[in-house]
Amino acid sequence: MYTEAVMDHFSNPRNVGEIKDADGVGEAGNPVCGDIMRIYVKIEDQRIVDIKFKTFGCGAAIATSSILTEMVKGKTIAEAEKVTNRAVAEALGGLPPHKMHCSNLAADALHKALDAYRQSHLQFTAGEADSSSAIG
Repeated sequence: MYTEAVMDHFSNPRNVGEIKDADGVGEAGNPVCGDIMRIYVKIEDQRIVDIKFKTFGCGAAIATSSILTEMVKGKTIAEAEKVTNRAVAEALGGLPPHKMHCSNLAADALHKALDAYRQSHLQFTAGEADSSSAIG
């Protein structure tokens, strides 16, 4: 039913945990199955230098979270934004049709984390501009 890659990432998940001072956090969930994923990203110079996840869910949900972190760690934001739900599932060698929604959660949580980073970065940049103009 599951590929060897799915079983490996479920049994030995990579990058589990949270980043206390994360630059962006994204969460996605599926109320039907109860899976919830939270992705934490640390970004320097527009590159994901660290990424961690916490997932409550089935083996496929844990495996997709794990493989996603490996897929994007070290990538630029632009490269990470291109990761699709299909790419996550394909990286695991496929998922059973009734588990495809799990890959959707991983990519969705990543995109939300990147959106959160952009929002906080834009606010910080705008705040810097406001304070520098007040000083001058």
